[in-house]
Amino acid sequence: MVEKRCPRLQRESVYRWFSELPSPQRVEFLCGLLDLCIPLELRFLGACLEDLARKDYHSLRDSEIKANNAADLGGLTNLTDEVVRSKLLVSLALLGSSHREAAGVLFRTLTHLDSVIHNYGLQLNEGRTGDEFLLLFTMASNHPAFSFHQKQVLRQELTKIQSLLACTAKGPPAANAAPGTAAAAATCPGCHKVTPRSETPINHVVGNSLENALHTSAHSIEESLPKRPSGKHSKVSVEKVELKGLS
Repeated sequence: MVEKRCPRLQRESVYRWFSELPSPQRVEFLCGLLDLCIPLELRFLGACLEDLARKDYHSLRDSEIKANNAADLGGLTNLTDEVVRSKLLVSLALLGSSHREAAGVLFRTLTHLDSVIHNYGLQLNEGRTGDEFLLLFTMASNHPAFSFHQKQVLRQELTKIQSLLACTAKGPPAANAAPGTAAAAATCPGCHKVTPRSETPINHVVGNSLENALHTSAHSIEESLPKRPSGKHSKVSVEKVELKGLS
């Protein structure tokens, strides 16, 4: 029906457009589509998603257990740490819809953003930082594990982040700027806290933020594991013991 009404609109173009979106916009768009679905469509999509998710069940099982454990989430409080932000993104992606306690821990962590920016001087325009925060609050404000009130608060925080990033994208007013430009910049909250962002397209710099988060989180876990000696060295040690026994 859509293609008949809009001949120029091709499915391939929509797929290409969606694939080039940054992760926060992908999540927002998908949640908007789900809101438009009727109950039977949602049940059908749920079955399809269940089948697709089953393929990665074992590889994500350990992360899923931690994502739904309030005690594990309680240690992820340092929002200035890229590894912590990556783990929070993975946790939000794997958080079950009925785990209210775990969602409450995440809510308390995320709502400390203002103090992190003002007290620690966190620069949202540095590297992937701004995009990670956009994704964090986009996912949290749409996640069913959070209450209606929590979603409202998280959506307000998301709006603040978007405003801060919009301010930094504009940059400081030029000397020959039009009248009123400087005044507008001065009234923009948080503009004095950050420096202008690069004009490089977001998808070229960030890629898929969730994929990056999963990679960063997994890499940090590997580094924390104790190093085992290689098989070759172990064999040498055994050989030495055997030789001593024979002499």
